[in-house]
Amino acid sequence: MNIKITGSGSYIPTEVVSNIDFAKHVFLNDDGTPFPHPNDVIAQKFLEITGIKERRYVTDDLVTSDIATIAAKIAIDDAKVDAESLDYIIFAHNFGDVKKNAIQGDMLPSLAAKVKHNLRIKNPKCVAYDMLFGCPGWVESVIQAQAFIKAGMAKKCLVIGAETLSRVVDMHDRDSMIYSDGAGATIIEATNEEGGILAHESASFTYDEANYLYFGNSFNTFNDPDVRYIKMYGRKIYEFALSEVPKAMASCLEKSGVDINQVKKILIHQANEKMDEAIVQRFYRLYKQTVPEGIMPMSIHKLGNSSVATVPTLYDLLLKNNVENHSLGKGDIVLFASVGAGMNVNSIVYKV
Repeated sequence: MNIKITGSGSYIPTEVVSNIDFAKHVFLNDDGTPFPHPNDVIAQKFLEITGIKERRYVTDDLVTSDIATIAAKIAIDDAKVDAESLDYIIFAHNFGDVKKNAIQGDMLPSLAAKVKHNLRIKNPKCVAYDMLFGCPGWVESVIQAQAFIKAGMAKKCLVIGAETLSRVVDMHDRDSMIYSDGAGATIIEATNEEGGILAHESASFTYDEANYLYFGNSFNTFNDPDVRYIKMYGRKIYEFALSEVPKAMASCLEKSGVDINQVKKILIHQANEKMDEAIVQRFYRLYKQTVPEGIMPMSIHKLGNSSVATVPTLYDLLLKNNVENHSLGKGDIVLFASVGAGMNVNSIVYKV
């Protein structure tokens, strides 16, 4: 028995927001003082560091569970399974359903329960729950689905990663330009087909690192102090990621027994182009090798950082030949890796 991704789906929001659209924003320092550079300089420097030219936002009428449902329906159809046969729905997100102009996230009931309801699944033994694990949530949810299947507790699981970060960003913070919205979904099931999940690695670093990403006040001191927004210590996250993610990837690869030269693609959380490139360079340096050309497809340039959705949407786009100059075929080895709030890191070696 092997445990494979048998179907995938994604939802790419329709609202395109380019860097130029931030031209009228008033960016401030964390103490509320005006930022010393004009917005065109900020936007150019931002592009050079992150690689992001544009990002996607959901329309005003949609929330996270809505776009997750769309991606889930596509994944279910892609896998050719009956939704009633699902044993688990595991939904990775971070902020719940945040309506436009709302100041609270709605997680009652859980987003997984909302998706199950939206899919009109009657089977009460299909257990639906949420995963809060920062940006690595979808990867961790796949690891949990595998564990359920290995333990004989499940045969089919729907694993979703979706987020609407546009609803929780402080528009006076330059970091708001990184974040975006999106949803990716996959069916994980036991199969007699060759391949599947070969190994995984997970770790949580909380002793000093827990608050590298946090909820904080707007940089605009005139804004309501009781409304909080996603904030981060970017330099600390960058240094942490470069130190810990390559080691997690290497440990996972060693567990799998796969030679590094067999890896066809590395699908890393789309957080920051320079950071991702540096992580992959550090990873190959551990093996005294240079990074092979075309090893790391990227979606961040046009889709931005949609947190838990970046890896599953990239995988879905890649499988369906929607990533320029990249493809995946039967038997190819993929290395998934992610890092995010917590601070959590994880990795999966997967054979298509």
